Amino acid sequence: MNPDFTLPPAARLPLLLLGLVVLVGGVLAGFARLGVIVPMMAVQAAGSHGALLAAIFFGVVIGLERAVALGSAFWYLAPLGSGAAGVLVLTGYSDAGAILSTAGATIFFAASVRALQKLPALFTVTLAAGALAAALGSFLWWHSGVAATAVPLWLAFLLLTIAGERLELTRLLPPRPAARKFFVGLLLALVIAVCWALAGETRPLSGVMLALAAWLLYYDIARHNAARNGLPRFVAISLLSGYVMLALGASIGLTGAFAPGHPWRDAALHSIFLGFVFAMVIGHAPLVFPAVMRVRIPYHPVFYLPLLLLQGSVVLRVAGSLRADGTLLRAGAEGSAAALAVLIVVLLARVAAGSRKVAL
Repeated sequence: MNPDFTLPPAARLPLLLLGLVVLVGGVLAGFARLGVIVPMMAVQAAGSHGALLAAIFFGVVIGLERAVALGSAFWYLAPLGSGAAGVLVLTGYSDAGAILSTAGATIFFAASVRALQKLPALFTVTLAAGALAAALGSFLWWHSGVAATAVPLWLAFLLLTIAGERLELTRLLPPRPAARKFFVGLLLALVIAVCWALAGETRPLSGVMLALAAWLLYYDIARHNAARNGLPRFVAISLLSGYVMLALGASIGLTGAFAPGHPWRDAALHSIFLGFVFAMVIGHAPLVFPAVMRVRIPYHPVFYLPLLLLQGSVVLRVAGSLRADGTLLRAGAEGSAAALAVLIVVLLARVAAGSRKVAL
């Protein structure tokens, strides 16, 4: 494979479609865990619901973004491996899926190390650390055969990836040495807390996540962009709402809710994996999708619709979990699925609108 050859946008589409398959399969597997009638394929993947969404789907999406940034065809093996792993899990071969997920995540880590070599900086160190957590998480899933054992590492993967990308943008603000030192301290604390969580004590990880939420709320450029108009404001509001959800999930986690079997585990996990992580997806979609697929996506206030649906549904789900109300919990899950479906429809509609403007 020629290392100087990169995939054209049209050739990246199958990888995005793989990611979409994994997303839909992961959501349906989540419904199966709630007792909703879904296709048998999703039922047999219910135990890998977290792996499908946290490790594999984001392995495809973030791996694709990283490959595009590096500009070499070899790095597309990372999202391809993750996407193929998702197909294996959904077709009943979860053990083989865990192996392939580990392979894809390992290539993704190598790509992140390459990015660090090209541009040594705190944010690229953070992104590489997140990629390492992804690889270690998939390896632990493969080794243990239980996806839930890798949750602390997959949390670290997504936290570090998002924080690293946001840290890059804080360079647009006047330098604050105290903020940098605080962030480095959080990185070190997160490593220790994840190790502690893998050993069975999750409260320190919750404390670090709460501190990270405070750092992001105070230092992120989103706080300044919220006063602007149009797309910058939408992105900022998406991010800020996600940071609030991160703080909510971390606060619930301080009760020990991240421990397997805790009655509030669903509330803690989905506040972060849905309310925080997918708010980042919604906020960055109008920026990342055009960069990856080389299409125009004109901004429109309709982008707020999936964001409102998502965060409203997460609130319902958290309330249902805290009150042990299955009806509310299921309504929240259905609302989150609807939010993701609406996001896809909105993106496609805005791509069509952008194409019409180019044609004119």
